[in-house]
Amino acid sequence: MAQRRRPKITIVGAGNVGATAAHWAAAKELGDIVLVDVVEGLPQGKALDLLEAGPVEGFDVRITGTNSYEETAGSDVIVVTAGIARKPGMSRDDLLKTNYNIVRSVVEQCARYSPEAYLIVVSNPVDVMTYAAWKVSGWPTHRVMGMAGVLDSTRFRTFLAMELGVSVEDISAFVMGGHGDEMVPLVRYSYAGGIPVEKLLPKETLDRIVERTRKGGGEIVSLLKTGSAFYAPGASVVQMVEAIVKDKKRLIPVIAYLNGEYGERDIYVGVPVILGAGGVERVVEIDLTEEERAAFKRSVEAVRKPLQTLEL
Repeated sequence: MAQRRRPKITIVGAGNVGATAAHWAAAKELGDIVLVDVVEGLPQGKALDLLEAGPVEGFDVRITGTNSYEETAGSDVIVVTAGIARKPGMSRDDLLKTNYNIVRSVVEQCARYSPEAYLIVVSNPVDVMTYAAWKVSGWPTHRVMGMAGVLDSTRFRTFLAMELGVSVEDISAFVMGGHGDEMVPLVRYSYAGGIPVEKLLPKETLDRIVERTRKGGGEIVSLLKTGSAFYAPGASVVQMVEAIVKDKKRLIPVIAYLNGEYGERDIYVGVPVILGAGGVERVVEIDLTEEERAAFKRSVEAVRKPLQTLEL
């Protein structure tokens, strides 16, 4: 009987987000995991530590750490979390150019060793870095995507559940647009146990939740003081990995390439898609009110500006 190979998942960047994503992926036994980082010993140490949790937690996958890309060869899914956080005195443009150079180098190496993989970008500014990764890889758009919609949506769902005093499992809601202050949480498409949230909460409460969702990442940064969120981002990217390796056909918001959908072209931005073994199998277009469409347009323009800075 021919042996069936486990999926191979490469996670580039062994910082908080990358290591946490590896943890969630291992716990779900989604496949063998390769953790890559430029810092000597860091991915090796974290991979070994995580591997040693297997006997306790009952997950049985191979987890390796490396400073080179040879061991990533033949990956099915590659998650890119590499990049730096903005340092004091550093402009957004400086950060943009630094992270672009990091992502470009990572994608070149990954594409060389795993030419058939699916690529999920997490590095910020994520909409811009996803577009850059697509350009650098030369891969078809359905195989290159970014993670932010799932993260922004899970924050939105969490805040709605907290306000309503109900289980997060009964909240269905999603966010469109760029991953930033111009994101578009869609209240009109948000439900608690199938009941529209607009029937359960007053407008001013919903407006406050929308604003908190937009500032969700910043709220955590200001609380932590050193560093940014990693549990929810790690879990969010693993939901995408799972949809691909298990062909789950999840209908979730993903940073995907638009080619005429929502009246936009040649841009990567958060929209609902069907995510399965074929990657982004379809962009799902929903009806938007004039106000929602205008908000989405503003969000798209906020993504186009840094792309012009990078001359992409």
